[in-house]
Amino acid sequence: MPELPEVEVVRRGLAEHVAGRTVTGAEVFGARVTRRHLAGPQDLIDRLVGSGVASAARRGKYLWLVLDSPDGHPAALVIHLGMSGQLLVSDPGAPYEKHLHARLEFADGGRELRFVDQRTFGGLSWEEVDDEGIPDPVRHIARDPFDPRYDAEAVVAALRARRSAVKRALLDQTLVSGIGNIYADEALWRAGVHGERVAATLSRPTMRRILGHAHEVMAEALDQGGTSFDALYVNVNGASGYFDRSLSAYGQQGRPCPRCGTAIRRESFMNRSSHSCPRCQPKPAGTA
Repeated sequence: MPELPEVEVVRRGLAEHVAGRTVTGAEVFGARVTRRHLAGPQDLIDRLVGSGVASAARRGKYLWLVLDSPDGHPAALVIHLGMSGQLLVSDPGAPYEKHLHARLEFADGGRELRFVDQRTFGGLSWEEVDDEGIPDPVRHIARDPFDPRYDAEAVVAALRARRSAVKRALLDQTLVSGIGNIYADEALWRAGVHGERVAATLSRPTMRRILGHAHEVMAEALDQGGTSFDALYVNVNGASGYFDRSLSAYGQQGRPCPRCGTAIRRESFMNRSSHSCPRCQPKPAGTA
């Protein structure tokens, strides 16, 4: 699933290619893509046509287009990328992609926006926004480390209040958003902390170090266009990111740790995989 760097790459592409344009046509293929918009596909189309795209916004892994609706009420088109959702800017005459679920046309007649989703876990929904411009489904999501109003000390305190594994706490989007499985593994490797260490047992300096590494590694990934392990994550022009070539822990099982040379191990964690160095990140006592 795309994490903060990948979603931010897409947001920047939308800001460049879609912001400032007016929607004059919309088409939805099947009802699944609008299942989160309870009023149905036609209602979503009716709301979108005539709306201006003011900007593209993001919080953590959540992405939306800020809309200037014809009725004057601020709103948002929330875009759920799911496991394989892609937003592509395409020439109007280009052949439809195999897994195309929706497309938007614009008043200038230029490149249209297409939503492609192979696994169909993603979708689109029109949402009201609060005074800060945050859509209803995103209000419970915490600020991410790139947010100007992110309070690092408050996040340290919230994480240290948890009696769960520190990796589980990092993945809790209500505590700090944007960090997913890939960048949690990378941040913990850089900090030399095993993901099953109990968050409440970690000192404030250690938790600050983990969060600092999370910000650092995500910034590096953003500079390289994000992390792509397959063709499912691409930017709006269809290009993949290259940070997978710079990963030290995630997906590197059996390869030597860049720091000490010990083979990286892969373990099961919360129905997914965790990657760590047995020497640099020893398991806490009593862990199987």
